[in-house]
Amino acid sequence: MRHPYELFAGLRYTRAKRRNHFISFISFASMLGIGIGVTALITVLSVMNGFERELRTRILGMASHATISAFEGGLADWPGVADTARKNPDVEAVAPYVEGEGMLRLGSGLSGTMLRGVLPDEERGVSDIGDKMVAGSLDDLKAGSFNIVIGYELAQVLGVTPGDKVDLMIPQASVTPAGVLPRFRRFTVSGIFKVGMYEFDRTLVLIHLGDAQSLYRMGDTVTGVRIKLHDMFKAPTVSRELAGQLQGIYYVNDWTRSHANFFSAVATEKMVMFIILSLIVGVAAFNIVSTLVMVVQDKQADIAILRTLGASPRSIMAIFMVQGSLIGIIGTVIGVVGGVSLALNVERLVPLLQALTGHQFLSPEVYYISDLPSELKASDVIRISILSLALGLLSTLYPAWRASRVQPAEALRYE
Repeated sequence: MRHPYELFAGLRYTRAKRRNHFISFISFASMLGIGIGVTALITVLSVMNGFERELRTRILGMASHATISAFEGGLADWPGVADTARKNPDVEAVAPYVEGEGMLRLGSGLSGTMLRGVLPDEERGVSDIGDKMVAGSLDDLKAGSFNIVIGYELAQVLGVTPGDKVDLMIPQASVTPAGVLPRFRRFTVSGIFKVGMYEFDRTLVLIHLGDAQSLYRMGDTVTGVRIKLHDMFKAPTVSRELAGQLQGIYYVNDWTRSHANFFSAVATEKMVMFIILSLIVGVAAFNIVSTLVMVVQDKQADIAILRTLGASPRSIMAIFMVQGSLIGIIGTVIGVVGGVSLALNVERLVPLLQALTGHQFLSPEVYYISDLPSELKASDVIRISILSLALGLLSTLYPAWRASRVQPAEALRYE
């Protein structure tokens, strides 16, 4: 099989030992720069994908895909609303809830909390909290028992263990002979959960739905109904469908609106990081321009000889484009191998680095996620590879064009 001589000549120039070692050094630096840029892009985007996945899993594992509540006050006809929601084929589970703010006290320890009243059996269908118990069980929440389940971080702050008695105060007043006092009730800690997200582990507490209704004096009403879908990405569509099916005025919300700030922030950060790290590849590609310009200057006599033998300007361009593109291809391959290897092992490397340095990179008190997740996507690898190869190819155009403009008579005058 015959190959174009432009390809042969370009590969020969790449393999040949150059007299100018500085050019060889710049070529190596270009390959290395492209490799580092591609590695950084793949690794950073994989980590950002991991953060997005963990945020979605942990937030929606505790929150809900959609909620239905009354436009004002409590939701009185929640059984009918729940039945309407269950009839939708995209709905997996439905659970009523009562939600409010409170203050938890044990001795001199005091901490603000987000209170949620639930039915344990139904709550398992819409959240993962039943599987995140480190002590006790969600089934210990029974109507009239006034048991409470709290997060792991909150338990650490208050020094609470299962079986302890805690006082729960809510921002509603009770009129007593001693005057107006905050309403409070003593609860028994029956369980501790740990979902791995500081926001929930530090502030959320669960009690039985009936106890919450009694504490807030809501009667048979609830705050709303939580909904879990088979496909969370259908939440906006299902929410609109339910809003049209319900008879009355209700407020239907979904996770794409209630938690949009988290996911839009991650998407924006991914885009910005992609642009910033792409500059590394761009700088390395600019080095290819420098390399080829010097090669063209060094090889003017060779170019002139090829032109006198009948090579066209287009063929001369092709020769140097092959040489420059090969630098980009090798750098891209190095970067893809390095980036994929690092992205697949970052979750094991970070704990090792933390152990060696004695410093935790992501403090759970500051960040929603305290470990460094990674999710490698083939689409990201392909997109980054195409970008790198395209920049490498574009960087060859100007030097190759200059090579094609070399005049044989001028180049050979002093040879």
